[in-house]
Amino acid sequence: MKRKVTLKQIAKELDVSISTVSKALRNSIEISEDTRQKVQAFAKLYNYKPNNIALSLKNKKTKTIGIIIPEIVHHFFATVISGIEQVANENGYNVIVCLSDESFDKEVINMEMLANGSTDGFIMSLSKETQQKKDFHHIQEVINQGMPVVMFDRVTNDVLCDKVIIDDQLAAYDAVDFLVRQGFKNIGLVTTVDYVSVGKLRTEGYVNALNDHDLPINDNIIVKIEDIDNCAAKIEAMLQNNKPDAIFAVNELFAVTTIKLANKMGLKVPEDISVIGFTDGIISQFSTPTITTVSQNGIKMGGRAAKMLIERLEMEEEEDGNEQYRTELIDTHLVHRESTSTL
Repeated sequence: MKRKVTLKQIAKELDVSISTVSKALRNSIEISEDTRQKVQAFAKLYNYKPNNIALSLKNKKTKTIGIIIPEIVHHFFATVISGIEQVANENGYNVIVCLSDESFDKEVINMEMLANGSTDGFIMSLSKETQQKKDFHHIQEVINQGMPVVMFDRVTNDVLCDKVIIDDQLAAYDAVDFLVRQGFKNIGLVTTVDYVSVGKLRTEGYVNALNDHDLPINDNIIVKIEDIDNCAAKIEAMLQNNKPDAIFAVNELFAVTTIKLANKMGLKVPEDISVIGFTDGIISQFSTPTITTVSQNGIKMGGRAAKMLIERLEMEEEEDGNEQYRTELIDTHLVHRESTSTL
């Protein structure tokens, strides 16, 4: 099936601005008859169907922001929503939250639903399946229709838009570097599959830290999880067969599962094995023992994303469409708790 042509592609092919294409498709008298006919003929040839509601959003503001997140069980995503809502409300905006449940199809459906006039723009973190497919046409389409998008946490370089992230690689590096400096040499990793962007970056940070300390990369103590519901068996096998002296887990659910399984096997944390997690949510703060973790500061990330989107929504339209997009970094730090031997 032929992929739908976008406003930007029509503009490029005909050497006119996106604004000119948009106006020509709406028969605006500002555009010459010759240009209107060329644009409309090209659009018809390639079966372009403009979203007239989305095209008119700049003049009919809903003052509502659409948020699409992969899941709600992670405390991190809940804190991001809180940060978004706080800044949005301060600026007179409301929010609508949708879950993709890590599904590409559901992410597309949510975006299409919210783009029909319900929202002015989007703040989103990519689903696992979207990252696996590397298919971002739905995001690019709403951007081409004039709706700004801000990505956070799980992002892609294949879409030009504003982004808010942490330095996942550096944060992971610092966590593993801390363990090495405490004398640990057999450090295991519990991470995601590589197509999840944040897991891949945190894995790279782990590898870089070991390399810089001249420690070998032992694949037997690296566990890559695809389905979080079935992660326990893989982690337990690694603990039983290879007995690492410390574990770096790329999220707090992996960290607390590791601690639970270690306790089940008679291993004491941190006396027999130290554990560092990632996110610093409620689980990390109230588990037994409490978990040393990288603080991700979801509230600050959400607030920054909302600020960027609102600035984008309220800036004047640039006729040439050459927007300057920003990627902002949120600082992280290691929170020391009971799951590591040195507090």
